[in-house]
Amino acid sequence: MSKLDQKLFEPPQSGMSRRDALKFMGLSPIAAGVLASSTTTTKVSASDAKGKIVIVGGGAGGIMAMARLRSALSNPDITIIAPNEVHIYQPGQVFVAAGEYEPEDIIGSNLDLIPDDVTWIKDEVATFDPDNNTLITRKGKKVPYDYLVVATGLVYHYEKIEGLTADMIGKNGISSVYLNNAEKGTADGGPITWKWFNDVKEAAKKGNPRVICTQPATPIKCGGAPQKILYLADDYLKQAKLSADFTFALNGDKLFGVPAVNETLNKVVQPRYGNITNKFKHNLVAIDAEKKIATFETKVETKGAYDEDLEEYEVITTVERVPLEYDFIHIVPPMSAPDAVKNSPLGWQKGTAAGWLEVDQETLQHTRYPNVFGIGDVCGIPLGKTGGSARHHGPIMVKNLIAQMEKKALTEKFDGYTVCPLKTQYGKIILAEFNYLGAAPSFPLAVGEERWSWWAFDLYMLKPMYWHLMMRGLM
Repeated sequence: MSKLDQKLFEPPQSGMSRRDALKFMGLSPIAAGVLASSTTTTKVSASDAKGKIVIVGGGAGGIMAMARLRSALSNPDITIIAPNEVHIYQPGQVFVAAGEYEPEDIIGSNLDLIPDDVTWIKDEVATFDPDNNTLITRKGKKVPYDYLVVATGLVYHYEKIEGLTADMIGKNGISSVYLNNAEKGTADGGPITWKWFNDVKEAAKKGNPRVICTQPATPIKCGGAPQKILYLADDYLKQAKLSADFTFALNGDKLFGVPAVNETLNKVVQPRYGNITNKFKHNLVAIDAEKKIATFETKVETKGAYDEDLEEYEVITTVERVPLEYDFIHIVPPMSAPDAVKNSPLGWQKGTAAGWLEVDQETLQHTRYPNVFGIGDVCGIPLGKTGGSARHHGPIMVKNLIAQMEKKALTEKFDGYTVCPLKTQYGKIILAEFNYLGAAPSFPLAVGEERWSWWAFDLYMLKPMYWHLMMRGLM
């Protein structure tokens, strides 16, 4: 790695000016295009609106919200509640898992991102009380607010899989790239999965190991991540002229929701490997780590009696449990909003989004508490659980929050933009960009095509853009 590359990989210490950032973008026409196409804000004079703003969460969404609000208000009064001094570049976990990054490459610090003029409460929220515009932290501190931004992210529930606990990840052939240790501030999933890649490789030298990759029934952070591990692990073996029997077990009925991407995966990517069996509508519910048996639930529909009134047959749905033996398994756990959100009036009270933050899918304003807004994975909206989505949430949420402070109409609308750099092999990525209406490419390129240029952009350019632009509110 060159000295320039090393410098670009370093987490920020003092930030980067927009002018320097633009010079940096000159290193990559792709990155320059992304910056030009995705910067949705225009420079305007700061608002004189007043009010105490509390941001809950110190991940990507919370830091972006804080940075943008500091720039958008002439006299900001901002408090951020977050326990973590360590800041993890979460999209880099897959590159650590694939051996392209070292674990320390994705570790930064909120000490470098949260300025002194922002009040930082290093704690978590235990209870939200939006009816009284207050919240209480785990340490018992009562914090009032005029405006609230919820950016808590989501939580992983390994324990909801019978027989599994988080401390089993990394043992007995079990891996999960998502695993992290919030208390220690470490991203354990990446290095554990890189070891798993190599353990599978060693086993493949002796035969064809059985490898299962799973995707749960719940919404998840970065919906393409389960397949990224599937294809990269398979390609890692292919490069060594080895093979394994891969099974991809997912709760859905197709590989990807965007038709053009789904077609490429079915007709190009999976046939290239030739050793992947898809188990659609299979949700992992239990695991026997000693016997290496994973049990899935699948729904089976059968034709029942004919209904004369409706003039149709009754459909009988039964749930079957399907055990599958494995040698290695990569598990993506069920995910949800944190309990503090789920168990508060802020969460959706019913429906498929129950427990997730109840915000309007366009304005990102809470539907019942107009002084509450959301950003990032915690939002209970149809799309948007990616870092790229949170980046698009940022300018929209901030403009609407300030409009609310100024007692004006909320005019900014989130279109559902979601981006998934779907890694289909080493050196190839499908950049799946879509919104509420369907495919939404930022460039006049086919959405479903694999490209080396996207791999280079994701591996070399996106991380410095994240630290120096996104986390500074410049992009």
